[in-house]
Amino acid sequence: MVCVIRPLDEPSGFDFTPFTAELYRCTLVRLRAADIDQEVKERAISCMGQIICNLGDCLQGELHTCLPIFLDRLRNEITRLTTVKALTKVAGSPLHIDLTPILAEAVPILGSFLRKNQRALKLSTLTLLDTLVKNYASALNNELLNEVTSELPPLISEADLHVAQLTLTLLTSISSLLPTALIGPAPAILPEVLHLVRSPLLQGAALDSMLGFFKALVVAGLPGLGHADLLGMLVSLVHRGNSGVPTTHPSRGTLPVVHRQAYHSLAKCVAALTVTWTREEARGVVERFLADVRKGTADSGVIQPSSQASATAVSSGRSDAEHVFALLAIGEIGQEVRSAASHALGGVAVGNLSRFLPFVLHQIETTPRRQYLLLHSLKEIIGSQSGTGGGGGALQAWVPAIWEQLFRHCECAEEGTRNVVAECLGRLTLVDPAALLPRLQESLSSESPLMRTTVVTAVKFTISDQVSENTWKT
Repeated sequence: MVCVIRPLDEPSGFDFTPFTAELYRCTLVRLRAADIDQEVKERAISCMGQIICNLGDCLQGELHTCLPIFLDRLRNEITRLTTVKALTKVAGSPLHIDLTPILAEAVPILGSFLRKNQRALKLSTLTLLDTLVKNYASALNNELLNEVTSELPPLISEADLHVAQLTLTLLTSISSLLPTALIGPAPAILPEVLHLVRSPLLQGAALDSMLGFFKALVVAGLPGLGHADLLGMLVSLVHRGNSGVPTTHPSRGTLPVVHRQAYHSLAKCVAALTVTWTREEARGVVERFLADVRKGTADSGVIQPSSQASATAVSSGRSDAEHVFALLAIGEIGQEVRSAASHALGGVAVGNLSRFLPFVLHQIETTPRRQYLLLHSLKEIIGSQSGTGGGGGALQAWVPAIWEQLFRHCECAEEGTRNVVAECLGRLTLVDPAALLPRLQESLSSESPLMRTTVVTAVKFTISDQVSENTWKT
């Protein structure tokens, strides 16, 4: 009812003020009661959280009564999870409710929740803490946040990537808004972060959170955590893993050699650091990686990790040098190097579609030996644009040409090539579903079984990339 009489996400001409006091009073009676059914107690907490979230600006005089009750419920083992969720609503309210009277006591309690063996409580607490840092940074200080940051290192683990993701998101917010709060705990946090980067399981949202953290951390400019420092930490993992030299961890002892799958995550982290630099500084980093690749031509063991890192690091398409590198690397002997280079070429093209996309499309048609790798470059281009949520943006103008190019290879004899084509078609469909989905449907009537198979696979990729419900209804 509260959300209906005063929605916060759209304007409303309804006068809700006559009902505010009565809604608050009735809920407060239940919120205060100690001898009521547990379910009623939890609903009262949730309801009051929604009331303060939506009507709090009209209840300023009542907050001194209501907020301490939330604090008491936060201390109660039975009601703490519900209270954390209610406070998350209040803290995230666009009405900017004043929570400063309870922050000094609430933050240490929330920090203690991160030690509890209750996953739902950890997840909700991390979300609340992130909201508090974003919206109440001026009311927090280093000493208070230390109650939280000291509990974060154990949560940065591949054992639960969702918890790790929210932890990294919280650390990103702290790095951006209260960076000095990380000076003390950084020596405990960084080893866990670097250990997670080594994990072959790191991907998706957790990897995105990791990239955001590195960007925020390097911009914060903390002592010993500058561009060169963080870059050195990441690159050392690559070189140690490639050389077979064991890495030690403060709490885990000697660690196994870096898994090949982890090079992708390491490369993206290096790229995240590189793009925060000026053009000249970034060029210097790229040239260092290029030198590593050139030196590695006599040693196949050095080429792969070096090129994997440099391939992603140059993916912003900043200069012709990166483009030349991507083309040269495609001609290298090692399959892993060629794969990294195809990824880089796609990234370079994303940086300047009008210049490099025609080249990629032309090479797909004229160089059959490199067709498979170049299709992977095209997949990188399409994936970067279709995943932006902006309808493909600059890619829209190229959709007809790409679509025609892909359909020429739907009946390719090589199954691997057909699978890449299908993934490209599926992701390209997301750029303009209303126009392209019917065209996919028409192709299902083709007499060619290879064509039908490719189209069905394309639809699978379209669905798996999570199109909104409204798109499918349309």
